[in-house]
Amino acid sequence: MTPPAQGERLTIEVDMVDLMRVRGGNPLRGEITVRGAKNFVAKAMVAALLGETPSVLRNVPLIRDVDVVAGLLRLHGVAVDYDDAGGVLQFDSSNVEIAHVRDIDAHAGSSRIPILFCGPLLHRLGEAFIPDLGGCHIGDRPIDYHLRILRDFGAVVDKQERGIHITAPRGLTGTKIELPYPSVGATEQTLLTAVRAAGKTQLKNAAIEPEIMDLIAVLQKMGAVISVDTDRVIRIEGVDRLTGYVHTSLPDRIEAASWASAALATSGDIYVRGAQQPDMMTYLNTFRKVGGVFEIDDEGIRFLHPGGELNSIVIETDVHPGFMTDWQQPLVVALTQARGLSIVHETVYENRFGFTEALNGMGAQIQVYRECLGQLECRFGQRNFYHSAAISGPTKLTAAEIVVPDLRGGFSHLIAALAAEGTSLVRGIEQINRGYEHFMRKLAALGADVEMV
Repeated sequence: MTPPAQGERLTIEVDMVDLMRVRGGNPLRGEITVRGAKNFVAKAMVAALLGETPSVLRNVPLIRDVDVVAGLLRLHGVAVDYDDAGGVLQFDSSNVEIAHVRDIDAHAGSSRIPILFCGPLLHRLGEAFIPDLGGCHIGDRPIDYHLRILRDFGAVVDKQERGIHITAPRGLTGTKIELPYPSVGATEQTLLTAVRAAGKTQLKNAAIEPEIMDLIAVLQKMGAVISVDTDRVIRIEGVDRLTGYVHTSLPDRIEAASWASAALATSGDIYVRGAQQPDMMTYLNTFRKVGGVFEIDDEGIRFLHPGGELNSIVIETDVHPGFMTDWQQPLVVALTQARGLSIVHETVYENRFGFTEALNGMGAQIQVYRECLGQLECRFGQRNFYHSAAISGPTKLTAAEIVVPDLRGGFSHLIAALAAEGTSLVRGIEQINRGYEHFMRKLAALGADVEMV
């Protein structure tokens, strides 16, 4: 494939549809494939900026976020080539340059990924610019951690009208950082900045999600020196130079679990090729407790509803190795079909139950609370956020007109429409393209009765 001209977007085919008609009530049955993890691939693409020789990333999904990051890389002088058939990205960052503010705004859109460009760009160019940042409206995701981290390394942060200009007039130096919460984004920022900072960096209370560990593996391949202790402490010894990498992304455990929850909600049977057991063990335990059945082989995992009633359950989301916050929204739809009262206590994002309003409009019985309904109090318990939910079931879901609120909530609404009786109209489907590769094709492969309007 011939690389597009600088500044152009990848010719990645995505499902361009804003409105979908869904005829529900039919079990999803069949096989789909998941590829690389959305929460890793974009960060590995940014890491390619640090390499002075070309990089190759395999198992890349065809999703909107990949398109956005590829466009941002091109704006900064990185040559990006994509092999559609193999899901392979190739990068050449030998000619990194500063991008125009207007171009960054146009390509970034609502994505928050530009903040992670800062460390690599400061090492390569001595300066970086990031526009106002967006993302899913599921809670307060401030960039304060990121800016504080960059300052700790010696960066100078200048907040301007259209964004933030960051410079490193004296270079970056290793430092000691302790996060108040094991934030994934702040951990990624530290890693991408520390690997070429002079001296040693110590990061306490770091996130240790599988996607973080895969990013560390990429950086080590590039020449970084990184160790991970058992007490959430990551130590990085800065190096003068990094080369490119060749790496295959870990599979997307969020997408795999989303389809698994869809199998439960629709009384279906879905084989998820590419799903792997090690990174999904917490979800698999919960899936089994709810009453689902799964079968694991070397190629993937089969998820099915065995018939009969599902069981109510109590879930508390947490950082890894706890129950992942991105798993809870699709599973809540399945819990509307479980007998009894299920409790979900969200401890990672404070505003992740907004999607339940639409479910209640379809017949679900979900009540949200400010109180911590789990075993332990969390950081949101005294902050007046609706961060706990009680789901009474089973309830019959009926068709409705739905507007997708965000990526994970949107997929959950789609599952509800597939499980409901009647024909639903789902608007804002383009949000789902950010994290689910060719989901329209996958729905067709599973026998879903859907069409673009």
